[in-house]
Amino acid sequence: MWNYEKRLQFPVNIKKPDARAAQVIMSQYGGPDGEMGASMRYLSQRFTMPNRVAMGTLNDIATEELAHLEMVSTIVHQLTKNLSMEEIEKSGFAPYYVDHTVGIWPQAAGGIPFNACEFQSKGDPITDLFEDMAAEQKARTTYDNILRLVDDPDIIEPIKFLRAREIVHFQRFGEAKSTYTSKKIKELFLEISVVLFSIRFSFCFIRCSR
Repeated sequence: MWNYEKRLQFPVNIKKPDARAAQVIMSQYGGPDGEMGASMRYLSQRFTMPNRVAMGTLNDIATEELAHLEMVSTIVHQLTKNLSMEEIEKSGFAPYYVDHTVGIWPQAAGGIPFNACEFQSKGDPITDLFEDMAAEQKARTTYDNILRLVDDPDIIEPIKFLRAREIVHFQRFGEAKSTYTSKKIKELFLEISVVLFSIRFSFCFIRCSR
């Protein structure tokens, strides 16, 4: 269950329309490393996590990714809402405009639509948590690429905020992975100790029976 606050996690106030920027930023809405896939990934994976720490981490970050989805869609909306037809044609935005006008629709910067293959839920904690850490780094790289392509401070500031959050998420998934792997290591050492004790006992039994 969620409580929705009617405000963005970070303010977005873009004054100048820019269809070219919108087309690349749109990838973080419905692209291969975007916020839609991230939120669905973590909400799906949380159910098979082995402990409440990992489950809570996935739930927290999935919730924040939904807030980031809202931010990215707001950025795209503000970049496209006052475009003239001339700007739409010159910027290469016409193919998108034909299908969606200036509505928000999930696709990659290359025009590929979002689909469920954008995220994974394997059911194995180590596999999923490594997937999540890689996903956060890929999203961080995408935001780096966007920052190289835009020069409007009104766009740069919210994108920098989103990039910074990807780094925090990467660190939190690393901590969640540690809570699971440390337990597995303890279990492994316990198994080894039992085996070593059995071997020592066997040698002792053999020597004592001679």
